Amino acid sequence: MNSILFDIGATKIRIAYSMDGEIFETPKVFLTPKSYDEGLKIFTETAKELAGSREIKTIAGGMSRSVWGDPEKLKNDLDRNFGVKVLIENDAAIVGLGEACWGAGRGFEIVAYITVSTGVGGARVVDGKIDEKAVGFEPGKQIIEAESGKTLEDMISGKALQAKTGKSPKEITDEGIWNNHAWLLAVGLNNIFVEWSPYVVVLGGSMITGTPSISVEKTEEYLKDILKIYPQLPVIKKAELGDFGGLYGALAFIKIK
Repeated sequence: MNSILFDIGATKIRIAYSMDGEIFETPKVFLTPKSYDEGLKIFTETAKELAGSREIKTIAGGMSRSVWGDPEKLKNDLDRNFGVKVLIENDAAIVGLGEACWGAGRGFEIVAYITVSTGVGGARVVDGKIDEKAVGFEPGKQIIEAESGKTLEDMISGKALQAKTGKSPKEITDEGIWNNHAWLLAVGLNNIFVEWSPYVVVLGGSMITGTPSISVEKTEEYLKDILKIYPQLPVIKKAELGDFGGLYGALAFIKIK
């Protein structure tokens, strides 16, 4: 396969090289620069360093639109710099694909992936492929509070929590705050379940997998009181692939493209 895999998030960029399309070598991880030009320079240099004298046939991965704007610019610049096929998808969708094919969603036909970190994102994965969409999946933008227009992201993201408390989520030890986030997440998941009808939902992101974090068990407990239309809840699982879900997703993305 001789591929460069990447995951460009709001906080970190992860890049790795895969020779066979089944595994990837030790990734390089660095903080996401605010400047697009600096980011492109680091990406290009890192990709060439990881490949060494080996060929690069494909570059694939996910990118958050909130980082540097339209991903098409990065696609065009990478195409110009490397002269190879470049595949770019939303970063949350790529991580979701990774969890569906390699992680907690493996073995389920319809997977809903929701990430709660700096923001809230996610995607629906069906039969090992990111589901068709007209524009893109934005589950974090669902309106939870009708009068104020506040979205799920406005209410449970790490960015929102820090703005509200003046503290990093890692510093929040008040159990009541985390339980409230679990309840709000349950409300959001109710909406996602009745619209996407998944067999399993995989919850990821630093607000779920970090310490302290939103309790998956508490979220499920609240959901049992909220979601009454189905005889049973979809399976709810915590993401398994850690920081490199997007790189696993990129491997799967190349195969289906």
